[in-house]
Amino acid sequence: MDLRRNEDRNAGHPRRFQALVLLGTVLVLLLAGAAPASAHAALRSTDPGDGSLVRQAPRHVTLTFTESVGLLDDSFRVFGPDQRRVHTGEATHADGRSDTARIGLPGKLAEGTYTVAWRVVSADSHPVSGAFSFSVGKRSATTAQVDTGPTEDPLTRGLYDAARYLAYLAAALLVGTAAFALLCRPAHTSPLRRPLVAAWWTLLCSTAVLLLLRAPYEAGTGPATAFDTTALGRTLTSRPGLALLARLLVLLLTAAFLIWLSRSRDTGKRPVALATGTALAAALALTWAAAEHASAGIQVPAAMTSSVVHLLATGVWLGGLVALLLTLRRSSGDDLVEVVPRFSQIAFASVTVLAVTGLYQSWRGLGSLPALTGTSYGRLLLAKLAAVAVLLLVAGYSRRWTARIAVPVAPARAAVPAPVPQPVGARAGQVHEASAESGTRDAGTTPEEPESPDGPVQPGAGDPGVRRRLRRSVLVEVAVAAVVLMITTVLTGTLPSRAQAEAAQQAPAGALPPTTEITVPFDTGTGSVTGSGKVQITLDPARVGDNGVQAIVYGSDRGLVAVPEVRITFTLPSREVGPIDAELVDRGGYWSTNAVNLPLAGNWTMKTTVRVSDVDQVSVERRVRVEP
Repeated sequence: MDLRRNEDRNAGHPRRFQALVLLGTVLVLLLAGAAPASAHAALRSTDPGDGSLVRQAPRHVTLTFTESVGLLDDSFRVFGPDQRRVHTGEATHADGRSDTARIGLPGKLAEGTYTVAWRVVSADSHPVSGAFSFSVGKRSATTAQVDTGPTEDPLTRGLYDAARYLAYLAAALLVGTAAFALLCRPAHTSPLRRPLVAAWWTLLCSTAVLLLLRAPYEAGTGPATAFDTTALGRTLTSRPGLALLARLLVLLLTAAFLIWLSRSRDTGKRPVALATGTALAAALALTWAAAEHASAGIQVPAAMTSSVVHLLATGVWLGGLVALLLTLRRSSGDDLVEVVPRFSQIAFASVTVLAVTGLYQSWRGLGSLPALTGTSYGRLLLAKLAAVAVLLLVAGYSRRWTARIAVPVAPARAAVPAPVPQPVGARAGQVHEASAESGTRDAGTTPEEPESPDGPVQPGAGDPGVRRRLRRSVLVEVAVAAVVLMITTVLTGTLPSRAQAEAAQQAPAGALPPTTEITVPFDTGTGSVTGSGKVQITLDPARVGDNGVQAIVYGSDRGLVAVPEVRITFTLPSREVGPIDAELVDRGGYWSTNAVNLPLAGNWTMKTTVRVSDVDQVSVERRVRVEP
């Protein structure tokens, strides 16, 4: 009765604390989901090259990525010099290579600059998009900003990420709770039924939401397009869609297995139940591994095996913590003496597996040690390792109370033996002798209370203080574990450092080509409006090869002025190259050229000469950076 009163008196505070932890975890996950998602297929190269000038119109546009990609109905949008969309063919893979995307162009393209906006789906199910430009014959005199369309819808992205995080949490709780019931064998499993059912329904609903939102998530459109039958049909035949369908099928089989397990009373079927449960859990984990990091890159078979084992160990440990917390609140002390040590051993084995598989996956994603601090993926990995270290410290504290739980309650002192009955008519001496003999015999066989060599016997599972402390430490473990799982889900949405480094070896081609704008002030000393002012110069794309140069002259009154001559030359002093004359041509209001070849990367000296009359001119030098 004292134990029950103590538990009832202390039940309110842990329950409120659990609610706050759960609310905080959900808020953290939703806030994390608001961050932009990073895709995992990096663009390696384009043909034509980004910012290039080609003499003849190309027949195709080809993109090459660091991993295989999936194509959409609207993977390419090409805009001409007049900003109108160019009619193109259907997007395909070049030469059957899954890491490429190609689209056909019309036979005749007008001279000028073309912008290509693209969007594909990486092998690990995340969409990736960007834009680049190339010029045919000559660069357009003025390059207007082309609206290439939205890259993603914020509401669709937020809903998709929230469903994805809930699926991770529900899977860990489902696997961990079932494993706890089968491996730790608590006498009463009724406290585990509600979280088991809740986890199953949450995973089922979140998977259905992911399946519906898959098409708008890939296309970057709003959630209203989720019910487009054409887009939904394409989703059901894609690899991410097939993985989600497989997850739904595994969940239905899992429901049948759990119903059979709840009705089975035969303990001899436990090996069959363990084998079936393990197979279903592995199949469930495979639906993630087949559509995320492990499915692309190097060593795919080993990576997928490692990912499945890693996910299972995560579920057994983190989901088992929740099951242990519920068991500590509802089970008796005698039951905990066996259940808690069993889970302690299982948790230790799970942590060992997580360490081995985590090291392999970290090496595979990072590629190099400097990436730990030099990339977003590496910094997230460091944050995860720090959170895991905190989790292990809390787990070590819990093991102290686990050892106390395993100590059985000390037996009570033996009672005084009852007098031995004597037959009627016995003499007093006989009675006295019999009593003495019986007393001596009982005294010799009465067990004494055992004494611990370190002092009094430590309290065991029956002590409410021990159970309360263990329950609180496990609750902290659950909270930290939720943070670890949150960082893990964000990590799976971040470009791996290895892919980032591989893409960086090529010329960047993920966005519109950069331009360099330089303002050069001049003053000829004549005092006239045209004698002083500034020249605004644009160098496009400021890379090795052919570049376009445009110069606009403003007078001292900040208005456009016409001058007899503007001459620009480029020199690379470190390599003794130049001067290279840009040979600007007067276009009636501005001076420009589309064919200045700068053969080397480096810090070039740009010399601008402005002649305002037959005798008055001034030259000004500026440094410009030319990228590879």
